[in-house]
Order: sequence, then structure tokens, then C-alpha cells
Amino acid sequence: MDALVLGVSVDSVPSLKAWAKSLGGIHYPLLSDFYPHGELAEKFGVLRKDGRSERALFIVDKQGVVRYVDIHDIDDQPDNDVLLAELRRIDPVAAARRAALAPQPTELPSGGVIVYCTSWCPACRRVRRLFDEHGIDYTEIDINKMPEARDRLRELTGGTLTTPTFDINGQIIVDFKPEQRRRLEQVLGLTG
Repeated sequence: MDALVLGVSVDSVPSLKAWAKSLGGIHYPLLSDFYPHGELAEKFGVLRKDGRSERALFIVDKQGVVRYVDIHDIDDQPDNDVLLAELRRIDPVAAARRAALAPQPTELPSGGVIVYCTSWCPACRRVRRLFDEHGIDYTEIDINKMPEARDRLRELTGGTLTTPTFDINGQIIVDFKPEQRRRLEQVLGLTG
């Protein structure tokens, strides 16, 4: 929608490279606000006294005006749909162009082991390893690449975009924390 995504961190360039590599790569530029330490974060009002920055999202329009701010807990994943709605509101012409070019929805798979995930999610990476180690056939659906998958995920989870979420022949397991992992392993027959 005629927008550019930039990631900014108060970490050093080598730290940013290592972080991006740990996620399997990042598809947008990462910028280091390391020296002078946190200068940009301070200007935006998100530099903590301990030298770290808040997790924050800003939408800056083409005139350099901050049009949207979202500061949230470091462990919370922002809702991309909220950001897209803000971009559509700020630039309806770009939104209309994007809508005209958008691919038509595709049908989501059903049956078997389906995993709703994202490419960056550490828990999703652990699930992939577990499934590969046990030779489990599964279908992975990246919710960031399929808007209809986000809608389906919200239906399965009661409104959240929690990844990974599993649909195993209609049995839904949300998340991969220890309790959910034990249930997943039981459903898949990996434990007694």
C-alpha cells in the first residue's frame, strides 16, 4: 500500500544480523540505533532509562507526520490487520490500488495435520523440528501470506492470532506451551 517497513533497534548491527538469522531472515531493512545509543528511540519517546527501547510501531506519512503509534509489551505480537487498516485510512488511494491488484482468496486445506503459523515465530520453528523428527506429514499455513488464514485462525482461537495453532482432523490446539505440547503429542500418538 505504498508503504515501507523499517525495523529499528537500539542493538548493534552484529546483534541485528544474528537476530534476523535466528528468524530465518527478515524481508525488510533493519536499522541500528546503537550510536549514539538510542538517539532515535529517545526522539520518538520510547527509550527506557535502562537503555532499552519499548516495542513500538509508528506509521509516518509521506510528509513526515507521525499518524499512528502503538506501544506494547515486548512479548506481544502486533496485529497486522490493525496496521493495514490504519494504512488504508491514511492513504485510501494506495489502499484502493492494492485492493484492485490483490489475489483472489484461495481455499484453505482441511483434514490431516494443519499448522497455522508465521515465518518468524520461534514456537513454529520448534514445531517444524518436532514434526520433522517424527516424520509427521503436515500442512503449514503462513497467516501473513493468506488473509483468509488469519480469519480462519481467529475463528479457531476465539479471536486471537496465536501461533502456532493446530487443526488435527478438527481437534484444535492453540499454542505450543508445555501443556498444549503434551496434548499435541498425545493427539499425534507420540506419547502413551
